[in-house]
Amino acid sequence: MTVNKETGEIHEAQQAPVAAFLASHLNGRTEEELSAEFHTLLDAVRTHGKKGSMTITIVVDPPANGVESAPMPIGVESALKAPKPTPVKNLYFLDDDGQPVREDPRQMAIEFRTAPATDNFKDA
Repeated sequence: MTVNKETGEIHEAQQAPVAAFLASHLNGRTEEELSAEFHTLLDAVRTHGKKGSMTITIVVDPPANGVESAPMPIGVESALKAPKPTPVKNLYFLDDDGQPVREDPRQMAIEFRTAPATDNFKDA
């Protein structure tokens, strides 16, 4: 807000949109990086069918040594939580020692016999 000293008229300051700040920060590099992360998130959500999120944080430090006219360092940070594929699981049983095994230790084993190999064929 500014006041015209001659007329006493009060003017509200026009605030720049945050999107314009992000687009110009670091000569546009920040906007490019954020866009790439956003599209990575979109692809992961589409691929895995799960929700994800992206958090953009603007960090503003006070001027150096408390000098009012000194520049204010401003940074932009982002955090991406993209969905991941569900890990494949396998079923296991616990044996008497508590170790995971593929076959049920309570199930009796079946012994298989193999037929003897022969090269003789019968004609039908």
